[in-house]
Amino acid sequence: MFDYSKMPQQYILCVDMKSFYASCSAVMAGLDPLQCYLAVVGDKEREGSIVLAASPKMKKEFGIKTGSRKFDIPEDPRIVVVEPKMATYVRVSMEILRVFNRYVPKEAIHAYSVDESFLKVDGTSKLWGDPVTVAKKIKDDIEREFQLTCAIGIGPNLLMSKLCLDLEAKKTGIAQWTYEDIPKKLWPISPLRDMWGIGRRLEKTLNGMGIFTVGQLAQYDLKKLEKKIGVMGNQLYHHAWGIDLSEIGAPIMEGQISFGKGQVLLRDYKEEEEIKRVILEMCEEVAKRARNHRKAGRTISFGLSYSQDELGGGFYRSRTIENPTNTTMDIYRVCLELFHEHYEGKTVRKISMSLSNIVDDTDFQLDLFDLNGWKRHALGYTVDHIRQRFGSDALLRAVSYTKAGTARQRSKLVGGHKM
Repeated sequence: MFDYSKMPQQYILCVDMKSFYASCSAVMAGLDPLQCYLAVVGDKEREGSIVLAASPKMKKEFGIKTGSRKFDIPEDPRIVVVEPKMATYVRVSMEILRVFNRYVPKEAIHAYSVDESFLKVDGTSKLWGDPVTVAKKIKDDIEREFQLTCAIGIGPNLLMSKLCLDLEAKKTGIAQWTYEDIPKKLWPISPLRDMWGIGRRLEKTLNGMGIFTVGQLAQYDLKKLEKKIGVMGNQLYHHAWGIDLSEIGAPIMEGQISFGKGQVLLRDYKEEEEIKRVILEMCEEVAKRARNHRKAGRTISFGLSYSQDELGGGFYRSRTIENPTNTTMDIYRVCLELFHEHYEGKTVRKISMSLSNIVDDTDFQLDLFDLNGWKRHALGYTVDHIRQRFGSDALLRAVSYTKAGTARQRSKLVGGHKM
């Protein structure tokens, strides 16, 4: 179906640090990351606190993994429970990037997350050897210098290296895939959610179309896929064939850029006014993230998850506005509309929102009925500049000083967790 000779023939390494948070905490405690029983929880004082990471033996023998709760952790003298040290994790991550920089220039490195990176090693063979040799050197350096373990997938493009990592290298340590491996290694994959980029909801849609393996997805009629799930159908079809034309530093899932925030509240929120105060704080954060990238968005999504005392449930809805925005109060107004339309008066434990349908924030549409709109737009950037210079808590909205506010406490966190 595809002439792979015309596709990118690169050597991309996808490096994933194994149980990164838990492994870092284990090393700091003088423990062997691969042999100890350790869990990182958001707050040791709260039984309902979420497990952020667990060591490999903790996962294997006790079934404790990311997303478990502290009360799920059994009473066992071998188990060590610690709180996160986010500043340390970030610092270690930066040092690992410097290890990568020994083998490739900075522009050939893309930090996908704190614990996962892509490296383009084209043209380094005369210095360091073939891609597998480079991968072994990097793996050895990290283990020797940080006592941390990693897995490395190698592929001819970003997607293939990521799939190789997730589906093979995490089991073997280092693995390499080529286009020739797609029929025997990628196409048999089932359930579909095991393939990167396919979640449970999308998997259910594809199953309803009679698609249960990646191979069936690759052989499905492209026009029917596009008709059913739009541009995502086109993307999934090409991914099933291992096709990815994105470059290092560019988003792997083109067109999926959004700016979002989800917050699990430290307590149940029952009063409507308290819930609105947290919503406003979160709108401020989402707007700031968009402005930091000089972007604006047309589609605003908002959702609530109810407390377990309410037997769970909730909603997540979206609304598209005419003019793109990154102004806090514009986003807040739409979130409030969705809140009033769908909120059932139940106790809230989690709030989520995002700004999508993204465009560059290069122009501003003047409105005769909102003469101060441009001032609010400029004010957002001014506030961002002050916070960047003097600290994220240098300027806060009044709601953050109320009992319901969370911004003051969260300003002291890194990545939403203790430093």
